[in-house]
Amino acid sequence: MIASPASRRQEANSRTNARVVIADDHEIVLEGIRRLLTRLRPNWEILGEATNGGQTIELVKALKPNVVVLDITMPGMSGLEAARRIAKMNLGCRILIFTVHDSDWLRSEISDAGAHGYVQKSQVARDLVAAIERLLEGGTFFIDETEPESSQ
Repeated sequence: MIASPASRRQEANSRTNARVVIADDHEIVLEGIRRLLTRLRPNWEILGEATNGGQTIELVKALKPNVVVLDITMPGMSGLEAARRIAKMNLGCRILIFTVHDSDWLRSEISDAGAHGYVQKSQVARDLVAAIERLLEGGTFFIDETEPESSQ
């Protein structure tokens, strides 16, 4: 099947006009992510912000973002559990985990939870926008120590 010019424009717009939900239990982190994204990608829309896993799930259900940036460690319900539940909803929302932690075990857990990638908080300025763009293109963003590029 050949895509029409209109469907190609719609696909390109979905990549350039991201609809994002941000979840982190620290107000300063939420503020930083929001400012970074709105400065670097002013055409992206920040639909909402959550401070725990339960709020995140409710926002995803109500607002239907195409990407959720989800802290792994939050009160009540972890980001991994929220990712599992969001993935099971089959809404087409791409899930990017945001964490200070890094390990082979954690990468496996993130993938098993249904997330499409992760960004370390220490690398946010370098990786966050690139990771979201990769997810919007249908890819994944998992960095490992032996390979400097993201995987697909």
